[in-house]
Amino acid sequence: MSQISPDRTYYGIDRPFPVRVANPAGNEDALSIRLLDASNVELERVDSVEPGQVDLAVLFPSLWETKGSRGVLYAQMYAGDVATGPAIVLQPMISQSYAVLDQRTGNLSWTPNPRTFTGYRAYIEKDVLMTTSEGDILFRMRPDHAPNTAWNFMQLGAGGFYTDIIFHRIVTKPNRFVIQAGDPLGEGSGGPGYMIDLEDSKLPHDFGVISMARSGDPNSNGSQIFVCLSREATRALDGRYTAFGQAISGADVINKLADTPLNGDRPVNPPSIKSVKLVDAAPRGTGVAPVKAPSSQSAGGR
Repeated sequence: MSQISPDRTYYGIDRPFPVRVANPAGNEDALSIRLLDASNVELERVDSVEPGQVDLAVLFPSLWETKGSRGVLYAQMYAGDVATGPAIVLQPMISQSYAVLDQRTGNLSWTPNPRTFTGYRAYIEKDVLMTTSEGDILFRMRPDHAPNTAWNFMQLGAGGFYTDIIFHRIVTKPNRFVIQAGDPLGEGSGGPGYMIDLEDSKLPHDFGVISMARSGDPNSNGSQIFVCLSREATRALDGRYTAFGQAISGADVINKLADTPLNGDRPVNPPSIKSVKLVDAAPRGTGVAPVKAPSSQSAGGR
């Protein structure tokens, strides 16, 4: 499989941007690299790329000229007209707005920081395979909505943080709401020993969407995550919690986890996450659609 891969993770502004192009023996199609936005719209392309090391900043000078204004981009390899191999995610390193909670009204506001662009974080696009006691769920990350949150979750998962962690909170009544995990203590108060800021994600909370749990402080995100069980019950979370991915398989597993017998919102015999692993994403534009809630499922629970 032809593939493009970065030489390192971080590329400072106005510097070379070396990446490696691999082309297996036997492929006779011309190679090209296309720069896509998050909706897979082609912004630019360079044809007749040779295998070996190439400089993306030379191929696409706009990477520095636009100073990250186009948001998260994807560098996708093509063999002929066929996308091949996972893309490189190009996340602009830009100062973020800061969420502030009004203690009187409970409303969130965003304090803008001076916009500073310093370069890109670059990595091969990955899906996240979560193996649970009820089966597997495959999540597509959405760094275009929450780049730092998606990155944090992938790093924790790849490092083994979620191994043998229980779903300590499941809420299905009066509405099918969420299943929650990510605390090594299994109580709801633990985390990874650090916190990350809330991101202003525009990804709607819906069935199969994965989002960050937090305390009352909007910037207390860490390792605890929840998976939404319905749009109707989680709609009010939009803009208040950071949604960062979507399940693309495993809808039945999500529902099995949600159907665990409960005592309040605590599982009687908690299901668990067995492992979280990163797997190569499909080439851009070829992946499956996010899962949908079963048509018979309503917000009113089972």
